[in-house]
Amino acid sequence: MRNLAFLIWVLMLGITGCAVEPEKDTEPTGPIYFPAPPDEPRFVFERTVQASSAVEQVDSQTRMRQMLTGESSSGTVMSKPFDVAVCQGLIFVSDTVLRSVLVFDVPGKRFYQIGAEETALVRKPLGLATDEECNLYIADGTTRQIMIFNQAGQFLKAIGGQEWFERLSHVTVSRDGSRVFAVDTGNIRSTSHHVRVFDGQNGKHLFDIGERGEEEGKLNLPRDAELGPDGNLYVVDGGNFRVQVFDQQGKLIRTIGTLGRRYGQFARPKGIAIDPAGNIYVSDAAHGNFQIFSNDGKLLLFVGKRSESFGPANYMLPAGIDVDEDGRIYMVDQYFRKLDVYRPVTITETEGYVGAWQLK
Repeated sequence: MRNLAFLIWVLMLGITGCAVEPEKDTEPTGPIYFPAPPDEPRFVFERTVQASSAVEQVDSQTRMRQMLTGESSSGTVMSKPFDVAVCQGLIFVSDTVLRSVLVFDVPGKRFYQIGAEETALVRKPLGLATDEECNLYIADGTTRQIMIFNQAGQFLKAIGGQEWFERLSHVTVSRDGSRVFAVDTGNIRSTSHHVRVFDGQNGKHLFDIGERGEEEGKLNLPRDAELGPDGNLYVVDGGNFRVQVFDQQGKLIRTIGTLGRRYGQFARPKGIAIDPAGNIYVSDAAHGNFQIFSNDGKLLLFVGKRSESFGPANYMLPAGIDVDEDGRIYMVDQYFRKLDVYRPVTITETEGYVGAWQLK
């Protein structure tokens, strides 16, 4: 009987190893370049991430358990991702249904969550940002606080509160963490359409940038904000269909974009990111893509299309976007519950902080 049991065990191991593989993040069958040939490519689609299995290592014992019990091999799956922030290979994705931030640690080949515990302080994680130490700043739409954690998920402090925001939606922070810029989107009946600036060390409110209006320098339903390498603040002025650029004291520098359906215009701008060279990336939920502008507002490229079919660069509800230190682009789509990753063609697939993905 013992020999028979051992034989069955060996056979089960073989079946597990040959027939049952954990679900992996979606990869294209061939390279998809942007722009498409014959134009010279600038980016290549790299992968789609939907679950913790994208980074988690699964041993043979776990695989056997999954086969015998029917346990999902995907692990934790995105339910309604909202925003993404990336720092040194750590990919943070906020999920408003899971009420936590999903952390894909690519170099460490591990996955964990911030705010998933029953006693967690996070209630509705929306916009995300990181400082130079990879501390995580979460705009919580329920508590109306900026919740700050270190990269391991240890709570550090909170800034703001119910009395400071009408509809807190996004956050950005200076690299040294000294200033925190929190976006109050407001609503159609309120005047609270601005960016509130706080001291990152003591949480003191310093001043506000913008007020409700249509004129240049005023905001209407601001959606997101990002600090560029030039130190300026780039704000998605959603209700005015533009991006406005301010210095850190709130002085208007320039505006980018207008309302329209053509490339270079906006219909429903949502997220914003700035790459190390100062180029501007804006996701648009109506166009189903993201557009890339030079720092002075010239359209360089658009990536993606609106589609009801799941696939690389297909979007229905694009939202958060970020660009990492190596120039990779990360874009969230809420409808397809996914994160798409694009790599600049100037680096190879094994280069950069998330190049470790290819070494699994």
